[in-house]
Amino acid sequence: MRTATLGPAQRAESLAGMAERELDVLVVGAGVVGAGTALDAATRGLSTGLVEARDWASGTSSRSSKLIHGGLRYLEMLDFALVREALKERGLLLERLAPHLVKPVPFLYPLQHKGWERLYAGSGVALYDGMSMARGHGRGLPAHRHLTRRNALRVAPCLKKDALVGALQYYDAQMDDARYVATLVRTAASYGAKVANRARVTGFLREGERVVGARVQDVEAGGEYEVRAKQVVNATGVWTDDTQAMVGERGQFHVRASKGIHLVVPKDRIHSTTGLILRTEKSVLFVIPWGRHWIVGTTDTDWDLDKAHPAASSADIDYLLEHVNSVLAVPLTRDDVQGVYAGLRPLLAGESDATSKLSREHTVAHPVPGLVVVAGGKYTTYRVMAKDAVDAAVHGLDQRVAECVTEDVPLLGAEGYRALWNARARTAARTGLHVARVEHLLNRYGAMAEELLDLIGTDPSLGEPLHAAEDYLRAEVVYAASHEGARHLDDVLTRRTRISIETFDRGTRSAREAAELMAPVLGWDKDQVEREIEHYRKRVEAERESQRQPDDLTADAARLGAPDIVPL
Repeated sequence: MRTATLGPAQRAESLAGMAERELDVLVVGAGVVGAGTALDAATRGLSTGLVEARDWASGTSSRSSKLIHGGLRYLEMLDFALVREALKERGLLLERLAPHLVKPVPFLYPLQHKGWERLYAGSGVALYDGMSMARGHGRGLPAHRHLTRRNALRVAPCLKKDALVGALQYYDAQMDDARYVATLVRTAASYGAKVANRARVTGFLREGERVVGARVQDVEAGGEYEVRAKQVVNATGVWTDDTQAMVGERGQFHVRASKGIHLVVPKDRIHSTTGLILRTEKSVLFVIPWGRHWIVGTTDTDWDLDKAHPAASSADIDYLLEHVNSVLAVPLTRDDVQGVYAGLRPLLAGESDATSKLSREHTVAHPVPGLVVVAGGKYTTYRVMAKDAVDAAVHGLDQRVAECVTEDVPLLGAEGYRALWNARARTAARTGLHVARVEHLLNRYGAMAEELLDLIGTDPSLGEPLHAAEDYLRAEVVYAASHEGARHLDDVLTRRTRISIETFDRGTRSAREAAELMAPVLGWDKDQVEREIEHYRKRVEAERESQRQPDDLTADAARLGAPDIVPL
């Protein structure tokens, strides 16, 4: 199968192609659910378009806890159906659909009470593992195990001795959420979907009550397109209500935003060979291994301010530090925090005032003819949400359409990944790269790593690490712009790579080199390079300022000090 290239020329072709003839399905929103919906529709043989107002995964889908999990805590809520569904999806992603992107990760659950807690929590984890195995998709992960306090402190010496009487260790999975979505979009494009980011829907086309398409503004080059489609799928997450308002009605349900923030700290600040899961008064707190870092999160608070740039306040950061420090022998301080990011969960409202108790289930509705709305859910079950959305759209099509096949459609880079992994030492010898660099590329691009090695073969300087962000090669910046749809410096430093949260300078020292690597691919002149760098620096300054503010209102006002970049 050919690998889709999402460079500037392909974006222009996609926008023009969408406007040329009526599509079967137009998907609005390229988070994980929208991208998954486009892939589902395209692999059923439907002519499909996907438009995104900003960048792939620029909202919720790049700001999660980066876990693919069954939702162990939902067992306690007796939500067995949600856990069973999520465990099946976790297994599919690990074993078949994206083994290059989704990896096992261990978690330690410290026990604080003798006797009853081990029996209670142990029964839950045993049920979790059992449900996974029963679905036939749990063999890729080790089984849970019970640990004494001594053994628990051996695998996690960071813990205070009096913080636990013993522990349980179990496995889930993790991924780079933004990279996953970018790969999902490219996979959809490789099956024929026309995809365009920085393409904003400004209104819907109507014939009587029926929605027959959308007006799409090209945010980059200007101009507006009328994209006609037999069915439009609204997959805009926390923007669902705003998108529905363009149709003139709110729809059959309401989506509320819940803010979750995460801290990124260097690996050496927490001495452990395993992730941690801790109980809080409201929910759970994760300490998640992340390359040479840890991710600590998350919070769960109502948010009704700016949806594009949710801000982490000083109070949010203090909350996480206080809770994680309650079990750490050497506490973390503000100075240990390399990166902070905030995201919004789209929750279906109506069941409870507390966002931590709002539904993580998803729903699909057909509020007016020609329009399908999908909302809610969780990252792990995106494929099921996409299937349900396309099933609903198919009901409005006057043609026979194949059933969903995405359970058997690996993402780009999956095919051949394991064989290339086994041959990584040979690849290192052939290319002159260190084997650790080859492993890094394989775990980010799978079999598509060969495309980056070709770039390096043509220009060996691209095999050098990026200045002040040495985990990444210069080739990855060029590839992001030429193959992955990156349009701005922001896209590369915050989503195609994670430099913005993995370095203490938040990527400002890498900005110039990255912008100059992108410039020839995207046709930037010197003025545009300077605009990109200046915008990125202002964004970082605004984020830092917001994180010094005491509450959501002041943090939001500070973050809005850096507007989105629009090319001139």
